[in-house]
Amino acid sequence: MKLLFQQSDLAESVNIVLKAVPSKTTMPILECILIDATAGDIRFTANDMELGIETVVKGTIEERGKIALDAKIFSDIVRKLPSSMVTIDTDEKNMASITCERAKFDIPGKDAEEFAALPMIDRNDCIALSQFSLREIIRQTIFSIAPNENNKLMTGELFEIRSGVLKVVSLDGHRISIRSLELKEFCPDKKVVVPGKTLNEISKILSGEMDDEVQIYFDYNYVLFEFDNTIVLSRLIDGEYFRIDQMISSDYETKVVLNRQAFIGSIDRATLLVRESDKMPVVLDIRDDFMDLQINTVLGSMDEEVAVEKTGKDIVIGFNPKFLLDALRVIDDEEVTLYFINAKAPCFIKDDAGNYIYLILPVNIR
Repeated sequence: MKLLFQQSDLAESVNIVLKAVPSKTTMPILECILIDATAGDIRFTANDMELGIETVVKGTIEERGKIALDAKIFSDIVRKLPSSMVTIDTDEKNMASITCERAKFDIPGKDAEEFAALPMIDRNDCIALSQFSLREIIRQTIFSIAPNENNKLMTGELFEIRSGVLKVVSLDGHRISIRSLELKEFCPDKKVVVPGKTLNEISKILSGEMDDEVQIYFDYNYVLFEFDNTIVLSRLIDGEYFRIDQMISSDYETKVVLNRQAFIGSIDRATLLVRESDKMPVVLDIRDDFMDLQINTVLGSMDEEVAVEKTGKDIVIGFNPKFLLDALRVIDDEEVTLYFINAKAPCFIKDDAGNYIYLILPVNIR
C-alpha cells in the first residue's frame, strides 16, 4: 500500500477517529486505527465496540491495501510532522513507513483483517437536522447527564420523536433538561437513549454550520450519525427511560421574568464565597418587583437585589448555584421566565414556545 496526503488533511482525519479509540481494552487491535485503501477512497476507522467512527480522508492512492496502526503512536507522529506532503508506505510484513520532507518513521502495524468492522445497520428510519441545530441541542442538554454509571440510563440522553417533533432529554436526579425541535420531514415515532459519550464526541466533530446537514438513522440496537464524509455509529442504552411527562407541571404559584445576564452575574458573584468542597445554596427571596439573592458561607456573606417582574405569591427558595448557572448559560434569550410552585417543589425555567424546559430541584434552607 502507498498513500499520499497533505499533513493537515491527515491530522484532521486522525483526530476525528481518535475519539473512538478506547483508553483501556483487553483487545490490542482496538487500540489501532484501521487505514483502508482497498476501494476507490481512503477510509480511517476506529471502534471501541460501543462507539465506532469512520471517515473518508482526502488523499491519493498509489497502491491499494490496508493496515491497522497503533492509534497513539500514529497520531503523535502525524501531529508533529511538518505541514507538507506525507507518504504512508507498507510492506507485506505490515511495516509502515511514514515520510514527510526529511523525516521518516518506521512503525509496526497489525493485520487489518483482525480489526473489528463496524456493524451494518438498517438505514430506513432517518431524520435530518442542520449540524448547527444538533450541536446546539447537545450543548443545551449534555451538562445534566449523570457523571457516573450508578444508573446507566442517566448517562445517556433520550431522543424521542413524536408527531414530527424531536425531544431530547437529560437528567441526573437533581435536574432535567429538555430541548424540542420541529422536524422538517416525517419520521415514525421513536424513543431511544443515546450515550452521553457519543453525543459529546459528535459535538466536537460537527462543523456547526446551519447549511450543513447531519442524517440520523435509528436501528434496533444502534444509532448512526452521518455528516461530512464521516459516520459515527453507537450502541444505544437499553432500558425504559424515565416518564418525564409526569415530572413536568404547568401549575405554578409564582412566575418571575428577569434579565438573564443580570441573574447570571449575581449568582456568579455569590459563588465567589463558595469553596469547591462546600455545597452551600444560594437563596432567592422573591418579593414584589425584586429578587433578593443571598448566600452565607464560612468565607463571608453576600446580598444583592435583582430587578424582576413577579406574578403571584412571594417565595423564599434555595438552589445549588451551579445547577442554576448551567441552565442559564445555555439559554440564548435575553430574558428568562422562572416558575415556582412552593419552596420544596422544582423550579421550571422555560420559554413560551416550548423550545426548552429546565427543571431544577430546590435544596433545604435553614
